[in-house]
Amino acid sequence: MMSRVLKIKFKSTKWPVYFLSGCIVMLFAVSACAQTKAQKNGPVFNNFVYQGNDKVYNDFPLKEGEFYNPILQGCYPDPAITRKGDDYYMVCSSFAMFPGVPIFHSKDLVNWKQIGHVLDRTSQLDVHDTGISSGVYAPGITYNPHNDTFYMITTAFAGGLGNIIVKTKDPMKGWSDPIKLDFAGIDPSIFFDDDGKGYVVHNDAPAKGKELYNGHRVIKVWEYDVENDKIIPESDIVIVNGGTDISKRPIWIEAPHLYKKDGNYYLMCAEGGTGGWHSEVVFIGSSPKGPFNPAPSNPILTQRYFGNNRNYKVDWAGHADIVKGPGDKYYGVFLAIRPNEKDRVNIGRETFILPVDWSGLFPVFENGLIPMEPKLKMPEGVTGNRTGKDGFFPNGNFVYKEDFNSENLDDRWIGLRGPREEFISLTKKGLGINPFDVNIKELKPTSTLFYRQQHNTFSFSADIDYKPSSEKDLAGITCLQNEGFNYVFGITKKEKDYYLVLQRTEKGQSVVIASEKIDIKKPLGLKVAADGDKYEFSYSIDGSDFINVGGVVSGDILSTNRAKGFTGCLLGLYATAANDAQPN
Repeated sequence: MMSRVLKIKFKSTKWPVYFLSGCIVMLFAVSACAQTKAQKNGPVFNNFVYQGNDKVYNDFPLKEGEFYNPILQGCYPDPAITRKGDDYYMVCSSFAMFPGVPIFHSKDLVNWKQIGHVLDRTSQLDVHDTGISSGVYAPGITYNPHNDTFYMITTAFAGGLGNIIVKTKDPMKGWSDPIKLDFAGIDPSIFFDDDGKGYVVHNDAPAKGKELYNGHRVIKVWEYDVENDKIIPESDIVIVNGGTDISKRPIWIEAPHLYKKDGNYYLMCAEGGTGGWHSEVVFIGSSPKGPFNPAPSNPILTQRYFGNNRNYKVDWAGHADIVKGPGDKYYGVFLAIRPNEKDRVNIGRETFILPVDWSGLFPVFENGLIPMEPKLKMPEGVTGNRTGKDGFFPNGNFVYKEDFNSENLDDRWIGLRGPREEFISLTKKGLGINPFDVNIKELKPTSTLFYRQQHNTFSFSADIDYKPSSEKDLAGITCLQNEGFNYVFGITKKEKDYYLVLQRTEKGQSVVIASEKIDIKKPLGLKVAADGDKYEFSYSIDGSDFINVGGVVSGDILSTNRAKGFTGCLLGLYATAANDAQPN
């Protein structure tokens, strides 16, 4: 690499970053993951293309005044939403991805732009030794009109943080460092009443010795000291025990949100676990501290009652949040999944939206109790569907191309357990990755730049210019559900020859299922393409004709059905100086 200094400002850091001959100098606190030493012999990637081609979008083309559901495709689960004036802000879980908690902005609930991440600094987030499905769970976002401040509250299962809250006057300009809150449990949400008082609701285990069955949980509320940003000690009350009807042994009451409408207080929660029995339920009370009584019409959102053989199945709907939208019409965002033809969940939990009928005493998600449709009518007064244009997030079938020649790295690219800026450099030739001495199966930051799988039928490709020095060097692409379940397809060296190897890892046990000797005098094109459960890896020496390596392989290990956890498949540009995939 040429000796030069390149100053780049990344959207996700708000700090300038300097690259000097491949060595990274960062003007913010050095994270714990800096202990992972980067090597000098790294690949350069260019001409990246992601293309999605799901049949559902071909069979249901949009008409005037329509938009697609989900609004965020790929692993964007556990959405929460708030509003200030005509501005809507939405956040999602990020687990051990870095930066954490992606945040989106919209003026109309249809067209969304990612404006960055809430937890974008190492002083806010430490997930460097965390399994991919740990880290940051179920964020809540709330605008407080009494002090013109936005709050994001979440549980961080890493770095000794626990439940935390961060604040800002303007989500476009970054967030404070975390304020640790002194309570246990998960899924916190903050509510501000008309008199300015604050309340935090969250999921917790029953009191010691009071758990009646597996999955028995409670919802608690605390008074919140707005001036000092802490919960008021000993103010907690259990407002829901078990769920809507504890005699029926409901499981995993969680993800609570408080609302106020027409003088009544409403508590909305997920119930049934975040799988096939997932649902959304609602309670009514006369104060934020209850007592709360369940609606007779519960659940108000679920897909659990329908057969597995329905076309274009959407399932697992729940974990919702409600906001008043255009024309004072209510809308709810929630997670759901689109499994493949084998009913496997490779894409992960995505963010959907539905209108909410709140003309009666209780809110009900419109068409949330029938099989979900792939598209919706736009809210009243919203005239333009600009998804995929002018910087708005795409949905449906789309093509995303990246040549890595911009000074800003797109926010869709993420690291795992540590900042992207610690292993990447943007050069005149493309994206350079300085490989860590870490294998992708380790619970450490990996030198991998990830993009979420967003379709069941897709292709993911990039050119790579790389010359490994030894068998410990490898660079290429990866499909990763977690550290124990993944595919690696990359270039390595054996004695004096260079090879492409395809490695499958299941339950942490790896096997090279194919390898091929190659000529690397020129850059290679690497590609993975999937049609549902069928994945194929291939390479090109001329940029157009691709040669398959390993035949058709199963995407089973890239599903949460097999790998467990809460994330979706991540597609990565990967380099390592700790390779263990040896040619056959």
